[in-house]
Amino acid sequence: MLHRFSKVVVASTILLLLAGSLVTSTGSGLSVPDWPTTYGWNMFTFPPSKWVGGIFYEHGHRLIASTVGFLTIILAAWLWIAESRRWMKWLGVAALGSVILQGVLGGLTVLFFLPTTISSAHAGLAEIFFCTTVAIALFTSPSWLAAPSSVDDGMLRRVATWTTAVIYAQIIVGAVMRHSDAGLAIPDFPWMFGHVIPDHWDPKIAVHFAHRVGALVVTLSVLATSAHIWYHHRGRHELTRPAALIVSLVAAQVTLGALTVLSQRDVWINSVHLVCGALVLATSIVVTLRSWQVRITEKVRLKPDTTTVVRPVRLTTSAKATVVKKVDTTTANQGSRA
Repeated sequence: MLHRFSKVVVASTILLLLAGSLVTSTGSGLSVPDWPTTYGWNMFTFPPSKWVGGIFYEHGHRLIASTVGFLTIILAAWLWIAESRRWMKWLGVAALGSVILQGVLGGLTVLFFLPTTISSAHAGLAEIFFCTTVAIALFTSPSWLAAPSSVDDGMLRRVATWTTAVIYAQIIVGAVMRHSDAGLAIPDFPWMFGHVIPDHWDPKIAVHFAHRVGALVVTLSVLATSAHIWYHHRGRHELTRPAALIVSLVAAQVTLGALTVLSQRDVWINSVHLVCGALVLATSIVVTLRSWQVRITEKVRLKPDTTTVVRPVRLTTSAKATVVKKVDTTTANQGSRA
């Protein structure tokens, strides 16, 4: 039941990412200029009749975020009460802390009129929170709990961890590009101003170019990880399935990125592009955690139990005399048998 609820939180977070992306894509970030109220109203009592234009996207985003926050409170409390693994309890606390901080960053984004730094940090933390919920869902799944993984492949751990880091870095660059309005700084695709490399530069072109180069690095890293899995662990479905999924997601992501430019940043294409990127990162997290499962299990199993303390027993004088007498009798009996 806990695993099912954690999957509900994951699905709700995907919806929240889509809503946040639509806010940026439609330019609705300041449609509601106050926070945490909405035009002076309590967020939950703001009349639906006033949900028009950009207010619909921004206010809807806030309501979905509040729902996800409430679900995360339940998840963290449930983990703290029901989980026997202490580190899982604290993972739930970390998820709750990150969603609270995420809400604060969202408010600061509005109050400071959408600064690129805070907006990008808001987007980056959203991905971390999403991956935390995915990790919780994985750690509570029957496949993780049933039996520890026997895969102990150092190369896979290194490649998968590198791939996850590269994907997250690419998402951060994409967030900076979106929030600095550099999405169309290079208006053509696959060429860049008709060349392989731009023939002129400014900060926005540089960010956009870095994002395209990052897409190539991510693609090669994902292919390397998946190829390693298919070659060395083709019988392990817990690895081959996410490996196949992530290749498909990267192909879709590259296509969506190209269409975003060619369509002059169509709202829905641009928004789905962001969500697809989050799914690529989440899938990579699953592969990475699976590659580390044997080490995680060993660390938990070999962790010393500090709850039991052995104290020396103090014997009274009469007890000591009894022990000495028994030892002397045992020694005498052994001597007579000899």
